[in-house]
Amino acid sequence: MQRKTFLKGLIGAALLASTAPVAFAQSGEPIKIGEINHYKRMAAFAEPYKKGIELALEEINGDGGVLGRPLEFIFRDDQGDPGEAIKIAEELMTRDGAVMLTGSILSNVGLAIASVAGEKKWVYLAAEPLADAVTWSAGNPYTFRLRASTYMQAAMLAEAAAKTDAVKYATIAPNYAYGKDAVAAFKEVLTKLKPDVEFVAEQWPALFKIDSGAEVQALERAKPDAIYNVTFGTDLAKFVRDGTTRGLFDGRTVYGLLSGEPEYLEPLADEAPEGWVVTGYPWYDFTEDDGANKAFVDAYQAKWNETPKIGSLVGYMAAESIAAAIAKAGSTETEAIRAAFEGLPVETPVGSITYREIDNQATMGAFVGTTALKDGAGVMVDWSYLDGADYLPSDEEVKKLRPSE
Repeated sequence: MQRKTFLKGLIGAALLASTAPVAFAQSGEPIKIGEINHYKRMAAFAEPYKKGIELALEEINGDGGVLGRPLEFIFRDDQGDPGEAIKIAEELMTRDGAVMLTGSILSNVGLAIASVAGEKKWVYLAAEPLADAVTWSAGNPYTFRLRASTYMQAAMLAEAAAKTDAVKYATIAPNYAYGKDAVAAFKEVLTKLKPDVEFVAEQWPALFKIDSGAEVQALERAKPDAIYNVTFGTDLAKFVRDGTTRGLFDGRTVYGLLSGEPEYLEPLADEAPEGWVVTGYPWYDFTEDDGANKAFVDAYQAKWNETPKIGSLVGYMAAESIAAAIAKAGSTETEAIRAAFEGLPVETPVGSITYREIDNQATMGAFVGTTALKDGAGVMVDWSYLDGADYLPSDEEVKKLRPSE
C-alpha cells in the first residue's frame, strides 16, 4: 500500500479563507469552549488529547486568536459518567460562559451530551465518541462529529477482510453502544462484499471487565477462520495476552478496530500481536513526504517532549475545527456557529476534511495497516491513510438512518 502525502495545512489559512474579517491583534474577553472528558478514567487517551488541544491553542492564539479574541478551553472531568457529563454541560453553558461544547471519548457519554445539546440547542462537537448513533439515529442539528465513525472504520477493515479466503468469522466487542455498532457495521459491509461469509461466534464482555480466559476459550471452540476484535484499553491487553498464550491467533488473521493506536499498542510492549490488520496511528513512520502529518508530530514532540498518540491528533484537530467554525461564523452566537459547521472545510495534519451537511459527520479518515514488532515494541507497517469520504453511506441511505429535522 502506498502512503499518501498531504499538503501542510495551517489554521491560519482556514481563518483567512473564511467569510468573516480576521483581526490579528487580540482584544476583549476570551472565546470560551466547554470541554468535557474522562481525564481520570481514561487518562491514556484524554491527557494526550488535552495536550493536542493546548498545542493548537498556542498556534491559534499566537496567530491572533479568532475574531481578534483569544480562544480558551475550559476542561472539566465527567468521570466517565453520562449524568455527570450532562450536569457539567449545563454549568459550562449557563454559568461559565462557554459558547459551545466539545469532548468525550466513551460513546455512551457522548450520546448523553449530544441529547442535551439537541434539546437545549447548544452546539456540540463530538471529537472522539465513535458510535454511529451520534450522527445518525440519534443525530440532531446541533451535534457534529470529528473522528471517523464506527461504521467508517469497520468498513475499512471489512474491505481488507473481503480480499482474503476467510469465510468463518468470530467477533468480540465490549457490550455497549460503540461495540454493538462496530460489530453490526463489520457484518453489514463484509456480507455485502462477500456474501458467503458466516459469523460463527459473538462474545460481548462488559467494558473494562473482560474475563479474557473465558472469552478466548469460547472463540477457540467456534473454530473461526478469522477474528474481528473491538476490545481496547485494558480489555485489549488481557485479550491479547490470553489469546497468545492459548494459541487463539495461530493461523488466523485478526482484524482490530483501534488496536493499532499507540494508546493501546504501546502498553503491550513486546507482547504486541503481529500480523493483525488494524486501524491506528503510525506517527513514528512519517517522513518529510508526509507533509503536515510530520509537521504536527515534530511540533507536538518539541512542545511536550513526548511522542503523540491518536488522542493528540484528535484534540489538535478538534481545536482547529472549532476555530475555523467560529471564524467562518463571524460570531459567537449559537445559530451562527451551528450554520458555520455545516459544510465546513478544515485543513488538518491528515489533509482537508469537511463536515458534511447531510449528517454533520466529518470526512476525517483513518490509518490502516498491519501490526509488527520493532525493537521490542508494537508498530503498524504497510499502512495507508484511507479517506473517510470513501467509506460513508450515500445521502439516500443516511436519510433513512437519520431522524427528520
